Amino acid sequence: MLMSTRVPLPYTPKVLELFRNPRNLGKMESPDVVSQAGSPACGDVITIYLKIRCGIVVEAKFESYGCAANIAAASALTEMIKGKKVEEAWSVEWKDVADELGGLPAIKRHCSILAVGALRRAIRSYYKDEKPEWLPSELTLAERQALEEEELIDRLYGGRVART
Repeated sequence: MLMSTRVPLPYTPKVLELFRNPRNLGKMESPDVVSQAGSPACGDVITIYLKIRCGIVVEAKFESYGCAANIAAASALTEMIKGKKVEEAWSVEWKDVADELGGLPAIKRHCSILAVGALRRAIRSYYKDEKPEWLPSELTLAERQALEEEELIDRLYGGRVART
């Protein structure tokens, strides 16, 4: 008899709820901006869609190809930023997303890092022509962390990293 060596991950009830019933899941029709973070090589990919009106995130949706933590992180992030000024959405950190979920196992923290990375790429893309004062010229720690996660995934799995 073959026994599994896999130990179930200690997901919080909130992670399991958002995995089973994600909020804002699906492709958005006519978004103002779309961005992606992750790697198809390992399956953790998050695509963020935003509609922005008068500097406010009026709609946020996502598509996720990944595990329960990946889906839950993207779902929580979209809920956290809807109705906020873009500058406030920009200030969301991966730890804020993890805290919103009641915590993530250490091996799954990269899911909240990728979600925030996709959000920040979307915001940078939205302001590519006319950058507001509050938007840093250099990549932030959160953006560098997302890039590092993608590069690590790329090295481990030998896949192509998605950077849109």
